[in-house]
Amino acid sequence: MSSIEIVPYTAADKQLWDEFVSQSNNGTLFHKQSFLAYHPEDRFIESSLLFYKSGRLLAVLPAARRPGDGENLLVSHPGASFGGFVVKGDLSLKNASLLVEALISHGRENQFSGIDITSPPCIYLQMPSQYLDFALYLAGFHYRKREVSSIIQLPASKTEVLAMFKPEARTAVRRAEKLGVTVRMDDNYEAFYQILEKNLKLRHDVIPTHSLPELQELVRRFPDEIVLFSAYVENELAAGIVLFHANAKTTLAFYISHSTKYQKYRVVNYLFYHVFCWCLKKGFRFLDFGLFTVNMEPNWGLGRFKESFGAQGVFRESFRFILK
Repeated sequence: MSSIEIVPYTAADKQLWDEFVSQSNNGTLFHKQSFLAYHPEDRFIESSLLFYKSGRLLAVLPAARRPGDGENLLVSHPGASFGGFVVKGDLSLKNASLLVEALISHGRENQFSGIDITSPPCIYLQMPSQYLDFALYLAGFHYRKREVSSIIQLPASKTEVLAMFKPEARTAVRRAEKLGVTVRMDDNYEAFYQILEKNLKLRHDVIPTHSLPELQELVRRFPDEIVLFSAYVENELAAGIVLFHANAKTTLAFYISHSTKYQKYRVVNYLFYHVFCWCLKKGFRFLDFGLFTVNMEPNWGLGRFKESFGAQGVFRESFRFILK
C-alpha cells in the first residue's frame, strides 16, 4: 500500500478538490466541498481524504463522522445523498483495488470501527465502470443496503416526452392544461417550503432534509445547479419541484410537493411534463426521481406514481466494512 499516499482534507484543498470532482467520471454536486460546507461546523467531524499515487491526485473521498457516534464509523458523507470515491475515467482496476486497501489501512490506523460508503447510482457516471464496486467487494466490503431510486432516461425529442407517460398521466397533463395551470421557474422557496413541510409532517411525520435557511443558502451558492419549478393555479402556488443538477448528465428531483387543495388540477403531472421538456433542452440524459424505498421497504404507491411517467429503478448502494 506504500504506493498510495493519503492526505487529510483541509480548507486549503477546496479549489483543488472541487476542480477534480468537476473533471471526474463519477463526481457530483454532492461530492464538492463547496456544497458540503453548508453544514454547521458542529454537525459533523470532517474526515475527508485525498489519495495520491506517484504525486498524482488519484481520488478524493468526502467523509465525516457524527459527534457522539458510538460505532465510530468513517462515513462517506453523512451530510450528502451519496458519496464514495471520486475518480477520473481512466482509473484502472489495479488502482481501484489499491485505493480500497489504502482506505482500509487508514481506517485501522485511525481506530475506526468500520467504513460506510454510499455510491452514486450508475446513471451519474460519465462512462460506465464498476471497478470500484468490484474492488470494495473483493476487499471484504458487504452490501449494507441497496435502495431503489426511480429514474427517467430522457428521450431524444420533446415530442417523445408525453409518449413516455402512461395513459392516466397523459390524461392528467391535458386536464391541467385545460384548467389553466401555468408552470414557471422562480424563487418562491418560502411558499414552496410551507407546502413541503406540511406534507412531510402529515404523511410521514418527518421534516425536510434542509431547513429553509439552509436550502436558500444552497441556492445562493449554486444558483445554476439548484432550481425551483412551480405550478400555479390562478396565481397561487399549487406545487413545486426542486432540482439539484448533480452533474452535466443527471439532475435529481430532490423535493417534490403539492397542495392537496389543488389535487383535481393534477398539477404534479403537468409540472413534470414541463420539467422533462426543460431538462431535455438543457442536455440532461437522466432525471433521478429519488428513492421510493426506505431501508429496502418499498413505498408501492410512490413507486407506481413514478412509473406512470415511464420511470424504472436503479440501485443506490451502501457498502460497509467492519474493522477488527
